[in-house]
Amino acid sequence: MKSKVILTALLSVSLMACAQETPKVKHKKAKTAVKSDAKPVKFANATDPICNMPTEADMKDTAVYKNKTYGFCSAYCRDEFKKNPEKYVQK
Repeated sequence: MKSKVILTALLSVSLMACAQETPKVKHKKAKTAVKSDAKPVKFANATDPICNMPTEADMKDTAVYKNKTYGFCSAYCRDEFKKNPEKYVQK
């Protein structure tokens, strides 16, 4: 009987610890200042076509489609765009 109570207590503690993990976030919360010699790029889009975040001249996740450069907030959004760019260009 004692072993069942101890086992139940250990399982409860481990389940509570797993439930309190922080979820993985795809987007950055804050931008950090980084010195770069790269020139700002003029994007064909003012907002990310996947998640609608505003584009900025220093975004590193980009894709070129029909000789136009598109900026994205993350690699995830860029990859989604590359799967079917025609769908997002017409937005």
